[in-house]
Amino acid sequence: MASAIASKIGLYSLRRKQAKTFNVQIATMDADMEFSCEVKWKGKDLFDRVCRTIGLRETWFFGLQYNVKDTVAWLKMDKKVLDHDIPKEEPILLYFLAKFYPENAEDELVQDITQHLFFLQVKRKILEEEIYCPPEASVLLASYAVQAKYGDYDPNVHKPGFLAQEELLPKRVINLYQMTPEMWEERITACYAEHRGRTRDEAEMEYLKIAQDLEMYGVNYFFIRNKKGTDLLLGVDAVGLHIYDPDNRLTPKISFLWNEIRNISYSDKEFAIKPLDKKTNVFKFNSTKLRVNKLILQLCIGNHDLFMRRRRVDSLEVQQMKAQAREEKARKQMERQRLDHEKQLREEAERARDELERRLMQLQDEAHMANEALLRSEETADLLAEKAQIAEEEAKLLAQKAAEAEQEMQRIKVTAIRTEEERRIMQQKMLEAEMLALKMAEESDRRTKEADQLKQDLHKARESERRAKNKLLEITSKSPYTPPPPSANAMPPDIPNFNFSTENLSFDFKDTDMKRLSMEIEKEKVEYMEKSKHLQLQLNELKTEIESLKLRERETPLDILHNENTEKGTSKQSNFKKLTLQSTKTRVAYFEEL
Repeated sequence: MASAIASKIGLYSLRRKQAKTFNVQIATMDADMEFSCEVKWKGKDLFDRVCRTIGLRETWFFGLQYNVKDTVAWLKMDKKVLDHDIPKEEPILLYFLAKFYPENAEDELVQDITQHLFFLQVKRKILEEEIYCPPEASVLLASYAVQAKYGDYDPNVHKPGFLAQEELLPKRVINLYQMTPEMWEERITACYAEHRGRTRDEAEMEYLKIAQDLEMYGVNYFFIRNKKGTDLLLGVDAVGLHIYDPDNRLTPKISFLWNEIRNISYSDKEFAIKPLDKKTNVFKFNSTKLRVNKLILQLCIGNHDLFMRRRRVDSLEVQQMKAQAREEKARKQMERQRLDHEKQLREEAERARDELERRLMQLQDEAHMANEALLRSEETADLLAEKAQIAEEEAKLLAQKAAEAEQEMQRIKVTAIRTEEERRIMQQKMLEAEMLALKMAEESDRRTKEADQLKQDLHKARESERRAKNKLLEITSKSPYTPPPPSANAMPPDIPNFNFSTENLSFDFKDTDMKRLSMEIEKEKVEYMEKSKHLQLQLNELKTEIESLKLRERETPLDILHNENTEKGTSKQSNFKKLTLQSTKTRVAYFEEL
């Protein structure tokens, strides 16, 4: 029994302990967080806890937003969290967002975390088309967003297609032009490459500086009616109240600065604005819902306070924050310069290394070529040595042949001399033979004559003997012997001419001279290109590049209004100055007559 009572008491105390806390999920633009809150916590307790967690000190720009029915509301700092009209299912979802916007982001935003949260929120509003952004400005803003995320452009790393998964442009802009994702990426990358050298914080600040000039930047719109029941739009921003035509959220019809307004109040759905000029009547308008009136009043009070605060001397806290920010900025600048110097030295070292590697490769190639040339030279030398040996042997053989030829020539010469002598003797003998032949011919003639005479005498004798005895033996006459003329000996053949020509062996060898490169490639100088063109010139150039691809039939009413303002030369600043030139009384009267 006692144990059962004790267990009930323990369960009761546990439930009571659990009931003292509740869980809250905080969604920031950068991350989601979850906190265990005490039931007694007020909005300020939770808000401060979130700010401490993310390291935010510029708390006056931000608030905790929640959705209620068909509108949004902000957590009140002096009211318990659970007393708000918020869903009680745990974890309770709240959004940590910028509630108020600065007039000039560069002058007012001190902390990097503040700037980063604003950058993310403005970027989301532009992409979701809560802030109208013309196409050319969208491309430029996208390039700064890429610079903030990826750092400096590197063609070796950021190759075509690296932005394929990124959401960088409003869908309205993409649909307005006959361009492929690759063409958009090419335009964005071309601008992105020009931002080299900017840090993430600098790129985000450039983004905000361009975005703050957009007509719908930082404006909260509410449907209202004036006394005459005309439907109008009320715009609340950092500089004042603006009255718009419901169909034109870009160009206000009337504007009132915060320093022209003394008091703002509402009763039920009626809002009353009391101007600072006492001669000017209070002007009133009606909103659609009481809840909207509360939201309008919150935004008016907060923006008015910040407007007046900017025009006073900074508080000690802000001065301290700015001093710390300057010191931090100077430290970061020095650190950045040091890193840039180290980066430059590293790049120079890498270039020197690359140059040495290139030279090494070149020398290796030259050594390889020289080695091949040496091998060819050795082969050539061996071939030459072989040829020289052959030539030497041929020379020896030729010398031997020449010696033999010389001996033959000497022998021929000796033979020729001997033959000449024999010829001379033979000629003499021939002469003698001829003379002898002549003599013998003469003798033959003489003997022939004698024979003839003898024949005659013999005939006479025979005739006498025949006649005498007829038994006289016929005397036969003997024919004289004529010796054959001596045959001339055949002349020896002419002495042949022996011609010997030696072929000279010639070899021309050209030695290849290896020349090393004497000229070195100049070291690359990394020059960081700084923008020298005005922002408007950049936007005009972008607009000109893509204008021919625009599909006019897809233009939205805001596109048409923006184009009309551009043609008239009307900007956010010029229109605001024009509207505030009139007296407060005149503007109030104009509002009531709308």
